[in-house]
Amino acid sequence: MNALRDAIPTEFLAHVRFDEPLARHTSWHVGGPADAFYTPKSADELARFLARLPAEVPVHWLGLGSNLLVRDGGLRGVVISLHLGLDRLERIGPTRVHADAGVPCARVARQCAKWLLGPAEFFAGIPGTVGGALAMNAGAWGGETWPHVAEVDVVDRQGGRRTRAASEYRYGYRSLTPPTGGEWFVAVRLEFAPAPAATAERIKELLLRRRETQPIGAWSCGSTFTNPPGDHAARLIESAGLKGRRVGGAVVSAKHANFLVNEGEASADDLERLIALVQSEVERQHGVRLEPEVRIVGERA
Repeated sequence: MNALRDAIPTEFLAHVRFDEPLARHTSWHVGGPADAFYTPKSADELARFLARLPAEVPVHWLGLGSNLLVRDGGLRGVVISLHLGLDRLERIGPTRVHADAGVPCARVARQCAKWLLGPAEFFAGIPGTVGGALAMNAGAWGGETWPHVAEVDVVDRQGGRRTRAASEYRYGYRSLTPPTGGEWFVAVRLEFAPAPAATAERIKELLLRRRETQPIGAWSCGSTFTNPPGDHAARLIESAGLKGRRVGGAVVSAKHANFLVNEGEASADDLERLIALVQSEVERQHGVRLEPEVRIVGERA
């Protein structure tokens, strides 16, 4: 730990916490410590930090922690949290919006409704940040992120910054293929169309439906598995009789089978073993291998 502390330039130490429990920063409320936890105040500061961080120090990225399972042994190196620093959201043209990577997706939906731009209401159903939505082409209620992307700002491990057109990326269902590796999103320009004032009411309707059908307020990561072609993960899990199935403090939600919930005492290992159990049972009964939507990172305790 002392070696890592010495590797971080003095000018950034005020924004770095060491041995930071990641359970404080994930929606499942589990996860061991990050060796170092850094919150940049701007994209310029972030680029300087990366440029001066020794190349051998691992770097990990965090938004709202809603699509992430951090193992109980935690993460080595530096976790960079964009949520509280890169938070600019601005209308920059009649139909164009700038959003920093740390902006919550729900904020994009609400603000676009006020600006009478859309369709953006689907962003209200994504429980993460814009950066995470870009990285996995997140979507909800029939909408997806990348059809609205005009261009993105990225940074690489050496602190180099550039703007890329949306056409440089290939996207699919919950997937994205970048033109090159080793770059991360810091901002995006999104393109919408004029939308009626009824959009705000539509968001309220969709959120009400979400509360009625999903365990909102419970400690979960949202949908745990992607939907297989032509089917729904929740249907397969429920028909396999797995609602209510438990491993330690982790349980398959009785309200929505594609939600795995930490009831308060679960470990990351409980959740990872429950994920594996669900995969195994669904494959045994239905011949379908469910793929996790959540990223599993870190070391076991």
